[in-house]
Amino acid sequence: TYCSFDIDFIDPSYAPGTGTPVCGGLSSHQAMSIIRGLTGINLIGLDLVEVSPAYDVGEITALAGAHIAMEMISVFAAKPEFK
Repeated sequence: TYCSFDIDFIDPSYAPGTGTPVCGGLSSHQAMSIIRGLTGINLIGLDLVEVSPAYDVGEITALAGAHIAMEMISVFAAKPEFK
């Protein structure tokens, strides 16, 4: 499985620094919970897209993106061959 996470999936109140902000998205906590739920899948690659520093108020989006990337890497590291 390849996991691609688009930051504009998160509500702009939590991640305003994206090229396509859309109201009604998830909170950053909800997004990280979903990613944690992927533990156990055969993850072969991952990416995080659409973080736009030029639109990032107070580096909120960059911080959310860093935490989401860390959660994705944790899912990757939890694969059986890494244990």
